Amino acid sequence: MSAMDSEIYDVAIVGGGAAGLSAALILARARRRVVVVRGSAPRNAPAAHMHGFLSRDGMPPAELLALGAAEVSGYGGELLDDVVVGASTETPEDYRLRLGGGRVLRSRRVLVATGLRDELPRLPGLRERWGRDVVHCPYCHGYEVRDQPIGLLGATEPGAQARAMHLALLLPQWSEDLIFFPHGMPLSGNDRAQLDARGVRVLDGEVARLVVDGDRLRGVEMADGRAVPRTAMFVVSGLRANNDVLAALGCAFDDDGWVVTDPSGRTSVPGVWAAGNVRDRMAQVITAASAGAAAGGAINGDLVMAATMLTS
Repeated sequence: MSAMDSEIYDVAIVGGGAAGLSAALILARARRRVVVVRGSAPRNAPAAHMHGFLSRDGMPPAELLALGAAEVSGYGGELLDDVVVGASTETPEDYRLRLGGGRVLRSRRVLVATGLRDELPRLPGLRERWGRDVVHCPYCHGYEVRDQPIGLLGATEPGAQARAMHLALLLPQWSEDLIFFPHGMPLSGNDRAQLDARGVRVLDGEVARLVVDGDRLRGVEMADGRAVPRTAMFVVSGLRANNDVLAALGCAFDDDGWVVTDPSGRTSVPGVWAAGNVRDRMAQVITAASAGAAAGGAINGDLVMAATMLTS
């Protein structure tokens, strides 16, 4: 096959997670010629199970994606195990995606569903436990650590500090044995009063490392040598959208660096949509799938309107 496809896809989807595959399923069932560039491992790849997805609660994330990929291919959708390394717009009906393997895809519409990445605090032992007993979302992981001695690590970025405080007030629903380690995060008098009202113990001082033994989190070691037993730690990560493709296509971003879209996921660039965590930092798997389905329907409608205008 030559580096440049002579044929043009109706829709090229960048990202093969829940959002991208849901969009592909809608579009393939609408008899559109669809290609999905699956890209790298999804954000939730380290997790053994996902939760909160009706009828799929407890399923391994990889199993959901394998089932979804089979459904898409069953309707004629094409799936590529590659990554997009370049993107450009030739005309509003001709987008070019350059793949890492050298192939160049042409499509009439593009959906970007590349998700986000978690930037974790630099703390010895933390990254190795990420997605296991070091977690970030109480709705995803709280039930599994219910009634255990859990900890929450403070954050350094102002936006993340607000999320850490919110999390500190939520977590007592899952365990009354919660210790908040500010780890340098400033707490106002009102913050401390709220934490006290929720029964959250605050342990000031710097955290030196996580203590792991027998492939399990055992606790936290403070910089002053204190050992604090904990079996799970919640961490507020920095959230960074994987938006290189959107940037290359010229899409507008807000002041925080997140792509601007309408409710269907349509970006500022005609013919380009975004869905899932790349546009919604708080989307869980089920909401990302819903957003992908909505974007797929909107893209099909846009193609119908374009064809109507051409023939009128």
